[in-house]
Amino acid sequence: MNRKLLNSELGRHTLDSFAAAQRLPITIVLDNIRSQFNIGSAFRSADSFAAERIMLCGICATPPTAEIHKSALGAEFSIAWEHFQKTEEAIGRLIKEGYTVISIEQAENCVQLQQLKERILEPQQREQGGSSAKYAIVFGNEVNGVQQHIVDMSHYVIEIPQFGTKHSLNVSVCVGVVLWEFLKRLRSL
Repeated sequence: MNRKLLNSELGRHTLDSFAAAQRLPITIVLDNIRSQFNIGSAFRSADSFAAERIMLCGICATPPTAEIHKSALGAEFSIAWEHFQKTEEAIGRLIKEGYTVISIEQAENCVQLQQLKERILEPQQREQGGSSAKYAIVFGNEVNGVQQHIVDMSHYVIEIPQFGTKHSLNVSVCVGVVLWEFLKRLRSL
């Protein structure tokens, strides 16, 4: 029999211990996400996978709101965030800070998510002389995706393979899938 664990048995961080915990070298950039529930879900995934921070850009709502809190379940308090009027301002700053910028989009010459380690992570680590590489992952609007000029500013574009009739995943699902893949590859799970 498999007894469900109680929350008290999970060994999760407190807000204070999480603030000092090791983070994935990942900043999430949300490019004009219109749904506050999707923004809240991104916060929750960022907390779950210990991302550094979230940059909310353009029309993205910012905490505190009831809608963000409803899906974030408090993760908006554990993940650092900033708001930028324009996504290109956030991307420009990240590039100056030495981040490798990766847009999640369907584009020509993109890297398939399953090729992440061989095509992006390993070359970046060799170039940087170890595992000090930092990544900014851009997720786009629910209807229009990542803006073309942001794709143009990116070092890489990653596509999540899909096999059904729809053209894309919900952005909040996309955040979780991509962060999990980065976690597996960066921590060699």
